[in-house]
Amino acid sequence: MAAVPVTPQSVTPGVLAEAVVDLGAIAHNVRVLREHAGSAQVMAVVKADGYGHGATPVARAALDAGAAELGVATVDEALKLRAAGITAPVLAWLHPPGIDFGPALLADVQIVVSSVRQLEELLDAARRTGRTAVASVKVDTGLNRNGVTAAQLPSMLTTLRRGVAEGAIGLRGLMSHLVFADQPDNPTNDLQAQRFSEMLAYARDQGVRFEIAHLSNSSATMSRPDLAFDMVRPGIAVYGLSPVPERGDLGLIPAMTLKCPVALVKSVRAGEGVAYAHTWVAERDTTVALMPIGYADGVFRSLGGRLGVLINGRRRPGIGRICMDQFVVDLGPGPVDVAEGDEAILFGPGTRGEPLAQDWADLIGTIHYEVVTSLRGRIARTFREAEPVD
Repeated sequence: MAAVPVTPQSVTPGVLAEAVVDLGAIAHNVRVLREHAGSAQVMAVVKADGYGHGATPVARAALDAGAAELGVATVDEALKLRAAGITAPVLAWLHPPGIDFGPALLADVQIVVSSVRQLEELLDAARRTGRTAVASVKVDTGLNRNGVTAAQLPSMLTTLRRGVAEGAIGLRGLMSHLVFADQPDNPTNDLQAQRFSEMLAYARDQGVRFEIAHLSNSSATMSRPDLAFDMVRPGIAVYGLSPVPERGDLGLIPAMTLKCPVALVKSVRAGEGVAYAHTWVAERDTTVALMPIGYADGVFRSLGGRLGVLINGRRRPGIGRICMDQFVVDLGPGPVDVAEGDEAILFGPGTRGEPLAQDWADLIGTIHYEVVTSLRGRIARTFREAEPVD
């Protein structure tokens, strides 16, 4: 796999903080996933605003790199993609009771149903709009979240056959979700695959033939090729974050860099404290720098005094508490080598020595999914376009 070229970054003038998303990295990651998927198609999951990266630009980059379809959680997310001019197949799978599926059908959004009630709501929308609903069924093979259980499958198939007979339903796919995909050797993965295959075969025996079946998320796509079925459904790996961190980066490139300008540089004397409650007190005369980003923007308060920030090629330690809008790093004693306006990188792909999103996750006992999807508030999203690679 050829390397994705890295272009210089700098802080956008007038922006307090920004998440720079490298669409070249997105394209690279999709190509890596396609290699792992073999003959199966790739559905790029862009729910939650593309895992915080920006759903529309990510979707376009993923499709250009060979993704066949897009997946989202909600109909609203799908409709935003349509409003942006994206015409590729889009599948939405999480719905509140009483939802009107009419706008989705009019926008050619494919719908996953997880219960007969949801299917009846979809049938109602199809009749009202005069549009055939392209439907997939989610089955529960052990996660015990949404999805039709084996015991509920007969009634679901009966209702599906009725909908198909009247022209209200067009059958598309059967899907499920793994419990232990990030543990590739866990026997539950094989048990779920067996249950999934049995439900697929039962549906076929009952005269319901789905066009496509998909079970694998990012972890399974990259570690269990035997579970690929007809299509894989990677999410976090699209964004370059390893779905199995214990196995390294797996050839993926993290697409997001979180950075801000140094807002202020000032001297602090020995014995003086920094930020609320003076949880950090200078042991010697030093210089500190102010970062104009805080917990209201997604820098977890629990990172106070624990995170590092890359400024001018060196990691500088955060000191004191993370405040709502800002926090402080220690530049150390002696000559000052940081100026106001210099770029400060909070996390990124790690190519310049900056922390990773995984480092934040490790510090606060969470997963990198939460880190990148928590960025909000005043953080701007900017995008580096994919560049041709020879």
